[in-house]
Amino acid sequence: MKKLLLPVLLTFALGTKVSAQNSTITGSEIGIDLAFSGSNFGGNVGLGVKYGLNLGEYVIAGPSVRYEQIWWKNYTGGSAAASGSRSVYGGGVFIHGRFFNALFVGAEFEMLRSPYDKNGLFAVSKTWAPTLFLGGGFSMEFNEKVRVNAGIMYDVINVQNSPFRRSYSVQKKSANGAVAGYLPIIYRIAFFFPIS
Repeated sequence: MKKLLLPVLLTFALGTKVSAQNSTITGSEIGIDLAFSGSNFGGNVGLGVKYGLNLGEYVIAGPSVRYEQIWWKNYTGGSAAASGSRSVYGGGVFIHGRFFNALFVGAEFEMLRSPYDKNGLFAVSKTWAPTLFLGGGFSMEFNEKVRVNAGIMYDVINVQNSPFRRSYSVQKKSANGAVAGYLPIIYRIAFFFPIS
């Protein structure tokens, strides 16, 4: 699947570059997406912020930053139960194409400082985790004051220490029906507000 997605991404990126060269910056927006999960054993809360330049009528692109706080209780990663918290932070870039005031497709790359090691356990020191989400979904503007993007994103890189791995919920099954892992898919809702 990764081999198939790379040509699609390159085609999308090259097509957008050609289109953007013929476009002008028509405005800018601030985008916000929130993350939250929790249970008796811990959870997370996070915020992603995007600053996007509107490149013509259909394309928005720009930098992004993300911060997330993770906490746990009674985590048994070693010989004894423990409680604590860690943070995830980093930045990246994004590009979205919006069509018919109904759909969007996009690519979002982020380099995040992750508290996980390659085995998915908390690491002694933080490591960097690259993510590259490709996806799309619903996109609609309301009264020129807010745009809502709600979509499904697939992590093409899917590194072992990605902080998003705990959010994956789509199961892969083996031939006998047992859970064999999870697909690197997340659901994301973002709100974009025009600022110029």
